[in-house]
Amino acid sequence: VFGISVDPIKSHAKFAEKYGLSFTLLSDETKEVVEKYGVWGTKKFMGREYMGTARTSFLINPEGVIEKIYENVKPETHAAEVLADIANAGK
Repeated sequence: VFGISVDPIKSHAKFAEKYGLSFTLLSDETKEVVEKYGVWGTKKFMGREYMGTARTSFLINPEGVIEKIYENVKPETHAAEVLADIANAGK
């Protein structure tokens, strides 16, 4: 498990410490990865448009194949959803 965003490494360190994360956060300041995965684009908030990352997760199998894409992720319930999908994989 790892997270990735366009935020700088220092920002990731503070975020991980604040929330007690036990997984690695990767920095994609050049936006190479978010663009390749198609999650970088125009967003809207309070009538204002800006460029940003869509909150998306990818379940990738050991062979590197994307098994499922989760869009509009809700952090409060997402871990349970992914764990259920992993438990049901191959059934």
